[in-house]
Amino acid sequence: MNEHGQSLILPNDEHNQQLVANVHPSDWVNPEPTGRYNIVVVGAGTAGLITAVIAASLGAKVALIEKHLMGGDCLNVGCVPSKGVIRAARVWADLRKASEYGLHIPAGVKYDFGTVMARMRKLRARISHNDSAQRYTKLGVDMYIGSGRFVGSNTVQVEGPAGDRILTFAKAAVCTGARATAPPTPGLQEAGYLTNETIFSLTELPQRIGVIGAGPIGCELAQAFARFGSQVYLIEATHGIMPNEDRDAAGIVEQQMVRDGVKLLCCGKDLKVLKTNDDKRLMVDSHDQQYDVPVDEILVGVGRTPNVENVGLEAAGVHYDKNGIKVNARLQTSNPNIYAAGDVCSRYKFTHAADAMAQIVIQNALFPHPLSLGYANVEALVMPWCTFTEPEVAHVGMYEKEAKQKGFEVETYTYKLDEVDRAILDGEEEGFARVHIQKGTDKILGATIVAAHAGEMISEFSVAMKAGGGAKAIAGTIHPYPTQAEVNKKVVNLWRKAHFSQGTKNILVKLFAWMRR
Repeated sequence: MNEHGQSLILPNDEHNQQLVANVHPSDWVNPEPTGRYNIVVVGAGTAGLITAVIAASLGAKVALIEKHLMGGDCLNVGCVPSKGVIRAARVWADLRKASEYGLHIPAGVKYDFGTVMARMRKLRARISHNDSAQRYTKLGVDMYIGSGRFVGSNTVQVEGPAGDRILTFAKAAVCTGARATAPPTPGLQEAGYLTNETIFSLTELPQRIGVIGAGPIGCELAQAFARFGSQVYLIEATHGIMPNEDRDAAGIVEQQMVRDGVKLLCCGKDLKVLKTNDDKRLMVDSHDQQYDVPVDEILVGVGRTPNVENVGLEAAGVHYDKNGIKVNARLQTSNPNIYAAGDVCSRYKFTHAADAMAQIVIQNALFPHPLSLGYANVEALVMPWCTFTEPEVAHVGMYEKEAKQKGFEVETYTYKLDEVDRAILDGEEEGFARVHIQKGTDKILGATIVAAHAGEMISEFSVAMKAGGGAKAIAGTIHPYPTQAEVNKKVVNLWRKAHFSQGTKNILVKLFAWMRR
């Protein structure tokens, strides 16, 4: 924020100026409230935007408050900029192996990281119109730019540059999200570091970069920067990468990242940072070997803290702790008229999770009578996710170990991409589809896909799980040939084949013999 309370994002070029003009216009005049709102939404990230626009489309009187940039992390410092950068990194990587496809790139080809980042900023500015203050106003939302704070159980005060506004409400939704935080690593604060909130402001490529944390953010950006040409050191406290994912899936991605030039320092202990006159030094023990690594930048890819401070939750009677706002399965807080959605209260820190939770808030806050839309339950969500490395890792439902811990008898089937024609032809055959099915049924408990386009492919399993169609529904669905998504059908066909018993086959053999007489 600048001295006038206006949000800035660097560099201050034409693209970022357009972004800010859309999602935090400096000349914005907050409306004068007229009467009580059906719902006041605090925070205009994904959860807040979806809550506000659906409520307004239904005819409700809606106020939406945002003190920083509309669009939240996803638009400004998350999904949108990261995928723009990752796409460019994949192009650079493809060029380096172009000779495999008969394309010979002459020596001396120029690579321009600054252009990569400018393209990202241009596309982000273009997309930002969808989350703009002007658009939401046209859609019937009263848009307030400023700091929103509860001052009572049914009242919010908005502090804006042109004076305060007092809003009263029948219902409210807290959608203030979460922010990046850093571990208490000795010397880290003194040396300085980047997070996802600052790394997309870079205009020059760091020649050496240390990445702390091998979760989704750390892995995606470590691989991307290695492909751009940075020497990347990826530090992870546990063994390997992506500690929460299927170990076979994570192993395939790890192998590709190493080929891309990432130096993995896993099982890292006693990490320290030292700032020198020339650079920053990362000192860590990895697999009983001590490393002292000089870097130009440090990216912290671990830690998220819910934004519960300075929102007046105490005045509204809303309970929270270090993990965020406490909600029930209907996303209702300790104040029955106030709900919460998104990263401020969810263990799923995904844009699509925030979207789904916003729709649950709408159903339960605006249609509370059981004879209307019914009570929507966050615990019933079928939640997929994807890490956008190359290859991608996508998952939905339970892992095998998790299902067994919950008392399910599980049958697990795996089909490798190197047996799928399209994956072979694309040169993208490292990966697999793995499905966990409840024994004695065709119920899909969970699935993992490792593939170049796993995020596009996992939805078939999500739909089957949501609709209760099971493995038979996927096995009986015609998949176009040749596509990599055929692997979904092939993996459930392994289940079908496993349940074609020898006794059934013996009966059929006798039947066919009789038919030949």
